Order: sequence, then structure tokens, then C-alpha cells
Amino acid sequence: MSTATVTDVTDIETTSMRHTEALPAHRQAGSIAVTTPADLLRIAVESNADLDRLERLMELQDRWEAKEAKKAFDAAFAAFKAEAVKIIKGKDVTDGPLRGRKYAELHDVVNAVTPALSKHGLSSSWRLTKDDKDWIEVTCYLRHVAGHEESVSMGGPPDTGGAKNAIQARASTKSYLERYTLKAITGLSEQNDDDDGAGGASDDPSGHRDQGRGTGNQSGASYPQERFDANKDAWRDMVKAKKKTPAQMIAFIESKGAQLTENQKNTIDSWAHEDD
Repeated sequence: MSTATVTDVTDIETTSMRHTEALPAHRQAGSIAVTTPADLLRIAVESNADLDRLERLMELQDRWEAKEAKKAFDAAFAAFKAEAVKIIKGKDVTDGPLRGRKYAELHDVVNAVTPALSKHGLSSSWRLTKDDKDWIEVTCYLRHVAGHEESVSMGGPPDTGGAKNAIQARASTKSYLERYTLKAITGLSEQNDDDDGAGGASDDPSGHRDQGRGTGNQSGASYPQERFDANKDAWRDMVKAKKKTPAQMIAFIESKGAQLTENQKNTIDSWAHEDD
């Protein structure tokens, strides 16, 4: 019968402790430790890293935060779309070819989308991004509380139709552009979306009635030549100033459903070659 020495006991205890201490590390090997750029930056600061390394880590942190903000925006926007927001057409068209129909004014669109946007941490706003004498551009911004934002821009000439003064003409166009950019950035439209009162609603610019965005309900109708003649000088100036290409101008005019004739398209295309 052998007797264990003090040395033997010490070796056994030491070996046992090593196995015991290794178990937690072994169990942690199966888990994923999430290390963010902020963690790396903190470690770098604590280890007195040089300025160049700190700057690179700060840039990495900025990109990581922007990516996370975009993810949060996408999730919030998907939740907003799931609300199935309906835009109520509250304005009657009282004259013109669309008499008897309804369309949504700016406040109808705002009242419809704002509660659902706010519910999911989203908000919208506008900025006048171009204010030239013959051209107005409005940009609509959609922001999320996490910091990400997206935008949509639209432009058009002042609405000189009717008995408007210069200020009213610009205000009319601005209201129109705000309405359409808000619908565009939220991906919403009115049910059976028509040309929003293009037949004579007072708040719609006459120039934009043929140039706005929308699905239209006049498929197959030809664009009236008298209206083309009335607007072509302003359109020609836009093409000549390279604010729109002929193709963009044609798409812009036809977006309401009334199709340009081949002669009208050729006329628009010729404006880009007048100085050739």
C-alpha cells in the first residue's frame, strides 16, 4: 500500500483547479461576443493608441452608427407602410373636364400621414431648395429618430394661370410640390388617383397639371395641341437651360396619362439640338 505525499496532493489540487477554471471559457467559446467600434475605440483610448489609429476607429464608429440608423429607418418605414394609410380626397373639382371629382389638398395628405409617421419615430419636412425666377424646387425630407434621413425633390415653374399675382403664383407651385413630394417620399397615393383636380382646382398650378407625377386615369388620350402651344415656350426654356432633357420633359408631361403625339415629341426633342 502506497502513501500519497504532500507533493502528490498539491499536484492533484493544482490540476483540478486548472480544469475547473477552464470550464467557463470552454462554455463561452460557443457564444458570439459582439464587439462594436465603440468598444474598440474605448480599448484604444485606454491603451494610449496613437492619434491616427483613433481617427480610423472614429470613422469606423461613424459608419457603423450610420448603418444601424439605416436599419432602424427601414424597420420603422416598413411598420409605417403596414399601417395602410388612406388619403382622403376632400376637395371638389367645380369646373373643367374633371368637374365632379375629388382630390386631396396638401393638408389632407399631411393629416393622413403624420400620425402614422410619428407613431414609428418618423417625421417629414420640406425645404425650398431652388427659388429662381422661372423655376421652383422643393425637397421633402423623411427623418427617423435614430438619425437616418431620405429625400425626394420636385420642381416646376410658377403657376401663372388664373388671376394670380406673382406671390400667389409661387405659393401655388410650392403647395403643389410639397403635396407631391410628401406622397412620393412616403410611397402613398390616393385611391383611384387622378390628376388632383387638373380640370380647374384653384390650388393646382396650371403648368403643373400636365407635369406632375401620378398614375393618371386618361390613358390613351392625346395631349391637347392648344395646351401644348400654351406651355411650350416655358418647356423649351427648361430644355435649353438643361434643367430637363427632352426625354425627361416628355415623361414629365405624360405622367398624368395624356400621351403626346409624335409631332409634339419631335418638337420637344428638337429644342435640344437648336444650337448644334
